[in-house]
Amino acid sequence: MLEELLDEQIVKKVGGRFKLSTLIQKRMVALMKGARPLVNLDTQDRMKIVLQEILQDKIYLDMDQNVRVRVPGEPVGPPEFDFTQL
Repeated sequence: MLEELLDEQIVKKVGGRFKLSTLIQKRMVALMKGARPLVNLDTQDRMKIVLQEILQDKIYLDMDQNVRVRVPGEPVGPPEFDFTQL
């Protein structure tokens, strides 16, 4: 098993084990369909690529469980909610 999956940091970064597995699965499918990796690694191992993309805050799941690429300068972490509009 990859060491990154044993570290709780990656689980917390994504928001839980279910979200982590969803993000990994969806990004793996995108890579298999020809999406370009967002990190430079000397490997063809898609799992290692996806884990590094997550650890480097390159990808995340949006509120609809879709994989999104983080725009440079975009805040890292869960989106802020504006409760004043409720």
